[in-house]
Amino acid sequence: MILCAGEALIDMIPNADGAYVPHVGGAVLNTAVALGRLGEPVRLVTGLSSDPFGTQIEQHLIDSRVSTDHAVRSDRNTTLAMVHLDQGQATYSFYDIGTATRDIQAADIPAIPDTVEAMFFGGISLCNPPVADTLLDLALAQPADRLIMADPNIRPGFVSDHAGYRARLTRLIGRADIVKLSDDDIGWLVPEGDLSAKAEVVLRMGPRMLLLTEGSKGATAYLKNGTQARAGAVTAQVIDTVGAGDTFNAGCLAALRRADALTPDAIDTLNAGTLTDMLGLATRAAAVTVSRAGANPPWAKELD
Repeated sequence: MILCAGEALIDMIPNADGAYVPHVGGAVLNTAVALGRLGEPVRLVTGLSSDPFGTQIEQHLIDSRVSTDHAVRSDRNTTLAMVHLDQGQATYSFYDIGTATRDIQAADIPAIPDTVEAMFFGGISLCNPPVADTLLDLALAQPADRLIMADPNIRPGFVSDHAGYRARLTRLIGRADIVKLSDDDIGWLVPEGDLSAKAEVVLRMGPRMLLLTEGSKGATAYLKNGTQARAGAVTAQVIDTVGAGDTFNAGCLAALRRADALTPDAIDTLNAGTLTDMLGLATRAAAVTVSRAGANPPWAKELD
């Protein structure tokens, strides 16, 4: 089983008439939903509100085969993200102070069962306390043989304390076995050098694998031992990019699980062919997501 930990929210996305329509979203929720639709056993640690949006989110998770057994339930409001689209590219304004996910404390999270093979952390839940510190502590508390993947999905404009955020990410990256970064993310994290040099810097921080995405240019997998693989982006008619990177994450985790490689030690032994297959599933799944409005990852049958 894969356990994802982070935000569940409502994306308010403009339709063709410019009216905002609520869609279930959140980077970590999207990754969990994509995993569930790809047929992988998955749970989500998140805040679930008792408000109508919380009900909408929970039904979406159930419909996508994501267990809510680890949800932290409260009467606090659901986080809202206003999505601004420019030729299909999405930027966000978040409203989350005092919300169901933002105020999660360590004591709120149920014990992690032994059946969890891997955990995924990411999104805006890593930006600001208290939930950001709660999730970092949760990641650092995991046993060394439990695989950790992190995708910070960096939103500098949402961070209240940049020095604290950078320190938090440094500790999480140091514990993670797999780190996914976009070209924009790695530019914020490592300002100097070309992409290859920046990738080396990140790998020296601790992870066994770095996944670097470059939008329409495709994605590259770097292992600490020097093995690399690259896949071009799959051609698609782009409606919007909401959830594309999250679907990519799920595709990578699903591919590794199917290859019986969802352990830290297995990552070190992956060959270029297995990495290429992993990137292939991830990019094909992401291409489906960008071809339709909102974060709407594909079901396994759509990729067959």
